[in-house]
Amino acid sequence: MEKKSLFPVVNGLLHGGDYNPEQWLDRPDILEEDIRMMKKAGMNSATLGVFSWSVYEPFEGEYNFKWLEDIIDNLYKNGIYTILATPSGARPAWLDEKYPEAMRVDCYGHRNHHGARHNHCMSSPVYREKVSNIIHRLAERVGKHSGVIMWHISNEFGGECYCPLCISRFQNYLADKFDNDISKLNHAWWNTFWSHNYNRFDQIEPPFINGETTSMGLSLEWKRFTTWNMNDYMKSEIKLLKNLTPEIPVTTNFMQFYDELDYNVMADEIDVISWDSYPHLHNDYESLCKTMTNNSFYHAVMRSMKKEKPFMMMESAPGLVNWALYNKLKRPGIHKLFSMQAVACGSDTVQYFQWRKGRGSFEQYHGAVVDHLGKDDTRIFKEVEELGASLKKISKTAGTIIEAKAAILYDWDNKWAIGNMKGLSENTKNYDIVCTDFYNNFLRLGIEVDVIASDRDFIHYNIIVAPMLYMLRPGVADRLKAFVNKGGQLLATYLTGYVDIDQLCYLGGFPGDGLGELFGVISEEIDTLYPSDSNSAEFKDGSSGSIKDYAEILRVNEAKVLATYGHDFYKGTPVVTANTYGKGTAYYVGARISDNKIHDILIEMAEKTNTEHKKLPFGIEYHKRTANNENYEFYLNHTEDVLTVENVTGINLLNGKDVDGILELGKYETAVIEF
Repeated sequence: MEKKSLFPVVNGLLHGGDYNPEQWLDRPDILEEDIRMMKKAGMNSATLGVFSWSVYEPFEGEYNFKWLEDIIDNLYKNGIYTILATPSGARPAWLDEKYPEAMRVDCYGHRNHHGARHNHCMSSPVYREKVSNIIHRLAERVGKHSGVIMWHISNEFGGECYCPLCISRFQNYLADKFDNDISKLNHAWWNTFWSHNYNRFDQIEPPFINGETTSMGLSLEWKRFTTWNMNDYMKSEIKLLKNLTPEIPVTTNFMQFYDELDYNVMADEIDVISWDSYPHLHNDYESLCKTMTNNSFYHAVMRSMKKEKPFMMMESAPGLVNWALYNKLKRPGIHKLFSMQAVACGSDTVQYFQWRKGRGSFEQYHGAVVDHLGKDDTRIFKEVEELGASLKKISKTAGTIIEAKAAILYDWDNKWAIGNMKGLSENTKNYDIVCTDFYNNFLRLGIEVDVIASDRDFIHYNIIVAPMLYMLRPGVADRLKAFVNKGGQLLATYLTGYVDIDQLCYLGGFPGDGLGELFGVISEEIDTLYPSDSNSAEFKDGSSGSIKDYAEILRVNEAKVLATYGHDFYKGTPVVTANTYGKGTAYYVGARISDNKIHDILIEMAEKTNTEHKKLPFGIEYHKRTANNENYEFYLNHTEDVLTVENVTGINLLNGKDVDGILELGKYETAVIEF
């Protein structure tokens, strides 16, 4: 695999964060001190202009970029590169006052007032025009500056708009999708139920809270449309920038498992994936190890959208955040561990929100490298400085990637469909948690795993896990069959293949669309368990696993039964099966079974395909980045204990020591082994 550095001019990993010098233009002493402290902290980048529109254009048509040009010049002279944002994430007051149609309408049909951020209508022609104007001026003034290495499109896209412009676009979107044939839409949405048939596309409204909230087809297509519309808006900014500065890559910052947008759709339009990582560290409902491994899963989701190149951790908090229910400090040593995890998972950057805390407004207490104290001797500054030195020591890892042989299928619209379905329990569907738990089971085995949409290519993988693949996209069933037939190992769970892309149930039993043949089973019923209910999976080898939440009653055709239920009226009936299909095996897990048994099945799948796996101590996270015959192994200790890992050989880049067989890691320690 070829080494692909995101920023060749940087010659290493990017270390930086959001910088808001426009808040300090009356304090040249602070701006000068910022440069000194950035260099001391080992920072080589700054993200500028994320929310600078009202300073760039204080009155319509009056522009002020001199201050920005001076800042970029000064950063560049001091070896600090600029990621330059388009300022469309928040609009100036003059725009909303003069062009109220640019403001969004909420799900009750009420036009928003000026305020907050991301309060714009994606469909508004006048909003797009004003954004185009400011981007033109911005790119012409500083877009070709040698210090500018990337465009950051807007900021954390999100939300939806129910205004007349968006409703009209939604109706046109539906008409195009259903070939201008309203009968096709009525059939796909099963609108004869409750007499919901439409006569024309212009009768259709989005799912207003005080309107149609019972149509699963409408709700799902509205979410798909919102992604389509947001993506269309984002592309308008990207197209403009590509015309003005074609050599500069573009990105936008995604947000973990943000529910309202399908990032897989938007990922195709940007050059590099970036995201904002803010886990709830040190909470009272899970261990630090669990929080960290869950965060590793989110990195994998983002990395896998463009697996051929590194991704970027665009934002993180060097200290606390200010918007959580409990804004807890990062404990000593956690910042380095957390940041190294991002690099281990494939990021070529560690970036923060924010560099310096502002004196006022909503984020005045959000964590920053520089506190209101303004000194470089604080605990947090010292930890950032230490990390900066460590990132320089592992600079040669930049441009390397992770090559995974296992994949988890994760679809946003499948998540939406599961959320909309009126069955099971509203409290325990937990699609995201189930997918994360499968990832953590792979992590315990040291198996790298991508997290991909079900319509992506399967050719690179030996093992695929499809948790709760409730909705089948066209062609997915046939592609899964082909994968197993050629020797792949596939595991699917309860709630697989119940509905098609329009959420119409398959007839003839679940899983549908021919997957019953692949797995050799049919699900006749699914039982929802109360928290007080219990059951077990009794395996043929005498072991057992606990069952919670959901249990399917299976009719087995040709599949081999690996485990049966231990209790209830379906005691003794199959719960886990394996079916040989061509050269591979298709496993079906018909209930939500404890991790220890999932772990055992994954080992069996890995051994059948000769997929490399490791015996790791509990609390150790492992990753390998590679390219151009360079190999770097990352070992991260998420515990307070001293842990040892066997069979490790190479040079630890962080301390320069040779490792020959046994690697010892102290509390929250990381090792990066070159071999």
